Amino acid sequence: MRVISNPDWINHLKFDYENYEQIPSHVFDEINANLDKVQSKRPLVSILISAWNEEVNILRCVASLSRMKTKIPFEIIVINNNSKDRTQDTVDRLHVRSMFEEKQGCGPARQTGQKNAAGEYILLADADCFYPACWVDEMMKVLVKQDVVCVYGRYSFISEPGFPRWKLYILESMKDVISEIRQLNRPYYNAYGLSMGYVKEFGLKVGFIETNFWGDDGQLCLGLMKYGKIKQVRSNKARAWTSPRTLQRTGNFSQALNARIVKELKRFKNHFNTRMPKNISMTNK
Repeated sequence: MRVISNPDWINHLKFDYENYEQIPSHVFDEINANLDKVQSKRPLVSILISAWNEEVNILRCVASLSRMKTKIPFEIIVINNNSKDRTQDTVDRLHVRSMFEEKQGCGPARQTGQKNAAGEYILLADADCFYPACWVDEMMKVLVKQDVVCVYGRYSFISEPGFPRWKLYILESMKDVISEIRQLNRPYYNAYGLSMGYVKEFGLKVGFIETNFWGDDGQLCLGLMKYGKIKQVRSNKARAWTSPRTLQRTGNFSQALNARIVKELKRFKNHFNTRMPKNISMTNK
């Protein structure tokens, strides 16, 4: 984990554009040149990205995925979840598979994606995240192990004014400790769609909740538990990186930290309960 600053490779992919109109053609050309090198027409892995009003973020996300260093054949599928901005225009200019899902929610969008995916394995990515070049390899290294049906990775926040890296590092370290406790009986509370993978065969059997439900990723993970093991990808170098906007919704850093500590304390004892719930509702990041 980075303590002082954001990784250098992210700084090269931040693309300080405010909308689709500002994106120059040469940026698409450079990303597409990389996509043509790394993607396969016979993928083992399908990377699904649900995008709702992400006309610039989706460019950043796909740009990071286009720099993957892996021998594993993969494809990228972007599902436009009924965006009202120019997300579709951005996606149309990228060399990725594109789909449209009118029903609002990550669940419906991801369900459309997995039904049409060509790979045997699914990796879930978020449109507002950046992925290191080793991400596919590190996720698959654990997912292909015997009896494993689902994996989830760790993530970090990109520092912004008011949210310096050293403070975010403290929050992430606490979060990683909690994730180890959850892994004992409640691994689905760690399964966020920003860095998650599973065997498509079983994902299709369980299916995503096809409503606008916050926690479709964790709910899928819960359903997959009857088919095999859920494992954590602990590799720090494979962390997905995301903006702190979920923290900013709570207020400043101290308010965000306090809110998450209170929430975890309230449900701490439940992490040791082996009884499985029928439905879950996920908290924010």
